[in-house]
Amino acid sequence: MEDINRIKSISLWVFIVPFVAVNACLILITQFHSLFPNQEDVILNTIPYFDGGTSISRTARVFPTYWIFKPAMFLTSYLLIKYWIWNKNIIHHFQSEAKNIKKIIFFGIGSAILLTIHSIFLGVKFDYDLYKLFRRVVMSLFIIFEIVAQAYLVFTLYKIKDKIHNYINFKFLIAKRILVTLLIVAAIISIPIISLEGNKAFKHALEWDYFFGVIFFYCLTFFMWKKTN
Repeated sequence: MEDINRIKSISLWVFIVPFVAVNACLILITQFHSLFPNQEDVILNTIPYFDGGTSISRTARVFPTYWIFKPAMFLTSYLLIKYWIWNKNIIHHFQSEAKNIKKIIFFGIGSAILLTIHSIFLGVKFDYDLYKLFRRVVMSLFIIFEIVAQAYLVFTLYKIKDKIHNYINFKFLIAKRILVTLLIVAAIISIPIISLEGNKAFKHALEWDYFFGVIFFYCLTFFMWKKTN
């Protein structure tokens, strides 16, 4: 099936593009201070995956890093839309009446649209509480939509695993199930802490690690599907 080869290719880029973009922003803002006209924007050495020294948005919303981040997120959104559509085609090929396919498409493409909206408004400053709430809601919905789409996809692939066993490396489907389960558990456990004031370092570290977990799902997709002729 051609869609399997397409999924293998595009899933790797869905992982690489945001990972490289976000970490490029981090390296620039922490190591190349002379590139930033406003020196108040620079950040001292930090490894936020561990110490929570800054947030992703803090590294990406200023000039010149937003010139890396925004185009990369727009490209990622486009790739995500293609990814979820091709997954729909593959599932339909093996099971024409899959129950969860509409949910997968809704939440999958919805997450891509929300990522685009978040990227458009990142760095745009309005001193209104409603606008700040809007941005937080969009980002939260993006994460929820991503995790729900991933969970439904893994669940559906498990239901048709006997039909696709010749096309997949099953251990990577197991890895995807474990990853999604960990992301859901981490989100539930973290809600009480995130809702409290303070704990900035923890929130920032969680954001970076969660970001990696969400996009690593797509890296596992690359290894899960076998290349077809």
